[in-house]
Amino acid sequence: MTQDVGLRVDELPWLRLDKRMLLIHPVTELVRLLPVLLVSLVLGSQSGTHVWGLIVVVLLVGAAILRWFTTGYRIGSDDVQLRRGLFQKKVLSIPRGRIRSVDVRAGPLHRLLGLSILTVGTGQQKSDKADSFELNALASNLVPALREELLAGTGRTVGVDPVAVTEPAVTPEREIAHFRTGWVRFAPFTATGIVVVGAGFGLVFQSGFAGDIASSPALDDTYQAVLRLGIVVAVVVAAALLLVVSSIVSVVRYLVVYGNLSVTDDGTRLRVGHGLLSTRHTTLDRDRLRGATLRRPLVLRWARGARLDAVMTGVSASEKESSLLLPPAPLPAARHTMDDVLAGLPESAPATVTLQKHGPAALRRRLTRAVGPVLLVAVALLVVRSTGRDVPIAAWIGVALLVVAAVALALDRYAALGHRAHPGVLITEHGSLDRRRVVLDTDGVVAWGVRQTFFQRRAGVATIVAATAAGTGRYTVLDVPADHAWSIVESAQPGAGDVWVERP
Repeated sequence: MTQDVGLRVDELPWLRLDKRMLLIHPVTELVRLLPVLLVSLVLGSQSGTHVWGLIVVVLLVGAAILRWFTTGYRIGSDDVQLRRGLFQKKVLSIPRGRIRSVDVRAGPLHRLLGLSILTVGTGQQKSDKADSFELNALASNLVPALREELLAGTGRTVGVDPVAVTEPAVTPEREIAHFRTGWVRFAPFTATGIVVVGAGFGLVFQSGFAGDIASSPALDDTYQAVLRLGIVVAVVVAAALLLVVSSIVSVVRYLVVYGNLSVTDDGTRLRVGHGLLSTRHTTLDRDRLRGATLRRPLVLRWARGARLDAVMTGVSASEKESSLLLPPAPLPAARHTMDDVLAGLPESAPATVTLQKHGPAALRRRLTRAVGPVLLVAVALLVVRSTGRDVPIAAWIGVALLVVAAVALALDRYAALGHRAHPGVLITEHGSLDRRRVVLDTDGVVAWGVRQTFFQRRAGVATIVAATAAGTGRYTVLDVPADHAWSIVESAQPGAGDVWVERP
């Protein structure tokens, strides 16, 4: 069946998803509620009946099958609509001009059946998954053409049945980056493994198995071994074991999630695809590209690694997978990719260009804020000592070590602090625990502000705020000399200082 081209969306009939989804949703629901089914099976075994388990299975399968009959979509020249719901019909309508991204995913079962999940993004945060425009599932060979049509924007006629859509003409693409096996060495330097292991422990305790584990002979033997080794040695061994397990988990996840990574550019769109078992393909429109962020958390920075994200209009920075350009990878590779992606900006090498420092006032602020709390602890110890009480030598050693660490942290934060303003581009970098260099296309900046706190006024520095509809929505240049703040804005976007003025 083919629909007439050029019709409004309300003039078109509703289309159904692929019939193979009748196999997808029942299996997905059964896997999701597997713990409930296991409990039902155990209870049924004890009572001699499995009726309740059978009822649960029938209800799940029936609800999943009904989803195919109650889900429909249609794509007109100006709007796209998604209808779903059995007892309460709900229609989600999105103007074509508001479509900001189209993501394509496929889990193992989807790939086995030749299906994909297509999600339309508008740049707005969705608190409920029911408010998202997701087509689960479509035939994989039809998705590329549909994705291209959805990203084409308002004014193009696309009201055709995907069954009748043929593959789009192949556009020459240039590969910017691709996955290399050696990149897995950066996986242990992320928090992924620790988070997964922690979640596993939480699941064990919530499942009710914690009591059985606590009373097991193996745990008692382990406790006796700890007593023989000593607490310090036991803590060191436990930390090493946790580090090994979390590293293995993070490496496996890295390979599964980011394996086969490929970043390509056809001049108008960036395409990012990755995944071994479950795949994900994200298309980023260059017309909505407003910059990029090079992230170097402290531990990853020690390993000379970095992660690269795009700053896109309509794509929130919280949607990390939708804005991902490179996962944790070697710093030179991340910098090269950043320079390649942002080649159209006036700054030729934004990832490596030397930034302008912010002066002694900014350094003093970082030293004061880092060392100040430690000095307060030292004063408190002196007060205790003045009352005639003994202060352990370990406390003084601890304070001395904290002073050294605080000074090192302040110097590291200042070393990262810098900016560069050039007509059409603003580069800002700051942070120690999570160092970020943001390269921003100032054509996407909708407002500028210069703000000062009470302590900033005393120090003679100010913070520049660039407001944009892309990424986090606002990007800052911290602690620049107050007298130069508006000249920096003027350098980044000539004429902006005459229009957008926010006085402290």
